[in-house]
Amino acid sequence: MIDIRKAADRGHAEHGWLDSHHTFSFGDYYDERQVGFSDLLVINDDRVAPGMGFGRHSHRDMEIFSYVLDGALEHKDTMGTGTIIRPGDVQMMSAGSGVAHSEYNPSREEPVHFLQIWIVPDRQGVPPRYQQVHFDEAGKRGRLRLIISPAGEDGSLSVYQDTRVYAGLFDGAETAALDLAPDRYAYVHVARGGVTVNGAVLAEGDGARLRGETRLVVEGGRQAELLVFDLRPNELPTIRR
Repeated sequence: MIDIRKAADRGHAEHGWLDSHHTFSFGDYYDERQVGFSDLLVINDDRVAPGMGFGRHSHRDMEIFSYVLDGALEHKDTMGTGTIIRPGDVQMMSAGSGVAHSEYNPSREEPVHFLQIWIVPDRQGVPPRYQQVHFDEAGKRGRLRLIISPAGEDGSLSVYQDTRVYAGLFDGAETAALDLAPDRYAYVHVARGGVTVNGAVLAEGDGARLRGETRLVVEGGRQAELLVFDLRPNELPTIRR
């Protein structure tokens, strides 16, 4: 079964310096039907104006990753990390016992467009950690490239959860398939362009929950970039306090 979440149905926040669309409930946007899926809690599609950004703020016990689509994002945190994240880069911050960070657009001319995604971890109070890996376009072209996994296999970033995340670029006749265990869920987010997944036509910003599917087939790409999440079969995230 595939359940489509249309881009136009997402929450929207416009703050002048920040234009953000929320796939799931976040901030001032709340929809009791959209409070996450499996261990996936947040997908925010953010566009930040030149020279602006998110000032220093704190998190704990959350797996937070950023996926830059256009422009550049400057990250600083209390672990001593200072780095620039550009298209192709994936940043993973495990907040663990607590970390403070800031995210800014260092450009004075160009906006930055990125996805910020939160995954609920399977453990609490671990030492915070930071990871960043670049995945080139060739490795994602016409295939689903593993970018996040529990053990960091195949050069992916590690996550404290039974979750795997794949990224792919598809256009024209390019196609790929991902086998799913019978007891798994999946979520697809189309970052840009359009694509067909298991016969469902998805456009930029659309998402799709998949339940009871043992194979995920991506085809009919229209300059598409997408993320695929292989998830535990629980319906909603469980956040421990």
